[in-house]
Amino acid sequence: MGAFRILTFLAFLAAPPALADVEVDVELVLAVDVSRSMTPRELEIQRRGYAEALVSEEVIGAIRRGVRGQVAITYIEWAGTASQRTVVPWTLIRGRDEAEAFSARLTAYFNESLRRTSISGALDFSARLFEGNGFSGLRQVIDVSGDGPNNQGRPVNEARDDVLARGIVINGLPLMTKEGMGSQWNLDDLDLYYRDCVIGGPAAFVIPVLDWDEFEPAVRRKLVMELVGLPPPESPPLPVVRAAYDPLKGYDCLIGEKIWQRMMDDYYLE
Repeated sequence: MGAFRILTFLAFLAAPPALADVEVDVELVLAVDVSRSMTPRELEIQRRGYAEALVSEEVIGAIRRGVRGQVAITYIEWAGTASQRTVVPWTLIRGRDEAEAFSARLTAYFNESLRRTSISGALDFSARLFEGNGFSGLRQVIDVSGDGPNNQGRPVNEARDDVLARGIVINGLPLMTKEGMGSQWNLDDLDLYYRDCVIGGPAAFVIPVLDWDEFEPAVRRKLVMELVGLPPPESPPLPVVRAAYDPLKGYDCLIGEKIWQRMMDDYYLE
């Protein structure tokens, strides 16, 4: 028994030490809507918009001004409850070279859209990505974009609350462009739906996109705000919604599910 303990101790000493997580300012999940309501043109605008924003002087400068001067970012696309895919895995970005490599992977190919819209599924999937990712951030942030309300999976506000309980901040980029096949899902106040039902956490915010010409500047401003907490001074005057969720004055967070149910009822009545 004594010899066994000695051998076990020697094996422990010989084992390589566990690698420590890389310390970064922010661990950021970019969760982008590719549901069927998005047109091929919109899908390409989104990818290229993020790629261009990531290599902009404002975003590179924001990364370098951080306490640790480096961030970890991953880019995923989502649609229905079980429809999420990682386009670019967790990547350490310290400056322009890494940002350009990330952007090149982002625009290497474009997938077709997927069906349904489950923001709750996207939040649940994104939250799991922080587990064992090899990074330790001062903040963990999920940045979710979409052109309509949740219509599949569990209620979005339940998913939001579970994510917030883990100390993860959720910011939103509601796409209010009214293009493509999803006109029945258009909410004139989608930004308020995101405010009350999707986002949350310290300094959480929503930047609505009203026209696709605004998309890249909106993404650029959003990334800077997430990285350093302030918009770049040269940014155009894009709207920002900062109000926190108020359960007494909140939005109907099940409106997407109700629209879907009405559509199904009408279909079976025809």
